[in-house]
Amino acid sequence: MTGATGLVGYSIVTALRRRGRPVRALVRDPSRASELLGDVELHAGDVTDRASIDAALDGCEVVYHAAGLPEQWLADASGFDRINVGGTRSMIDAALAAGVARFVYTSTIDVFAGARGQSFDESRIDPSPKGTAYERSKQEADRVVANAVTRGLPAVFLHPGGVYGPGPARSRGTNHFFADLRDRRIPGLVPGGIPVVFAPDVGEGHVLAEEKAAVGDRFILVDRYYTLTELARAVLTALEVSGVSQRRRPPRVLPAPLFRAVSWVGEALARRSGRPPLMPAGQLHFLLSEARPSSRRAREVLGWQPTPLGEGIAHTMRYLDQHGP
Repeated sequence: MTGATGLVGYSIVTALRRRGRPVRALVRDPSRASELLGDVELHAGDVTDRASIDAALDGCEVVYHAAGLPEQWLADASGFDRINVGGTRSMIDAALAAGVARFVYTSTIDVFAGARGQSFDESRIDPSPKGTAYERSKQEADRVVANAVTRGLPAVFLHPGGVYGPGPARSRGTNHFFADLRDRRIPGLVPGGIPVVFAPDVGEGHVLAEEKAAVGDRFILVDRYYTLTELARAVLTALEVSGVSQRRRPPRVLPAPLFRAVSWVGEALARRSGRPPLMPAGQLHFLLSEARPSSRRAREVLGWQPTPLGEGIAHTMRYLDQHGP
C-alpha cells in the first residue's frame, strides 16, 4: 500500500482492515504513520526509491498505489513528474518483477474528456494535454499504467472525484472548504461546483475493484456533481442540526471574473514567494468547468453505492470538529 497516510490511502487501508486483510504500507515516516495506521505493518521507503519498494513488496500479492501529489500548485512543478509519474513507473516495475496478482491504481477524473456541464464516463480518455502540471502528470501516469497492462500488469483503475471525509488531508481540498465554511472564512462562492465522494466510499470502491474487476477496467467514483452553494447548504445544515451554529445562509455567489483576477494575481505572487496561491488556476478552472462524471459503471459492475451527501457531511463535520482539517 502506498499513500496510506493520505485521505484516499487511509480510506483504502480502513476498508481492507475491516475485511480482516493484513496490510503493509510503504511510508516515509514510520513514527508519524504509526500514530495514524495502528496495527498496519510499516515499511520505511519512498515511491522514488526502487530498493525500498522491492523490499516492501516481498511476499505481497496485491499492490494498492494511491501515493501522489494532489496539490494543484508547486513552487517546483518538476515534483509532479518525479512523484506522480516517476513514482508510478517505479511501482509498476517492482510489481511486475514481484509477479503480483493485482495492481489497484488510484487515478483521477482529470484524465477524462467532458464538455462543460455535460456528463461523461470512463470511455472518454482525453488525449490532449490538460492545463496544469498536476493534471498533465496524472494523465502521463495513467498512460504509464495503461501501457504496463499490455506488458502483463494486472491493473485496475479507480477515478475518484473531490474526496471529503474522515482521515488525514494535508493539501487544501474539500475538507478545508467545509472547515472554512464552518469558521466563516469564505466571503463568497465560485459560480461552479465539484463532483464529490465520501472518503470511506472511495476506500470501499478500491477494494471492490480488486475483488471484482477485470484487468484494465476503469471505474469513476463519485456521488454526483454539486454546486458550491449546494455543498455549503449541506455543511451549514449539518452544523445547525448538531448545535454547532444557528441557521445560516450560504455565502453569496460572486462573479467568475473576480475569481479569475484573484487567481492570476495569486499565482504571480506565488511564483515570487514560493508559497501556494489561495486559488490556483487549475483549481478554479475545475470548479468552473462543471465536470459531471458518471459513476454508473461502478454501481452496476461493482455494486458500489455512495453515501448520501447529508450523511457524509454530518460525519465529516464531527470528525473535523475533533481532529481539524
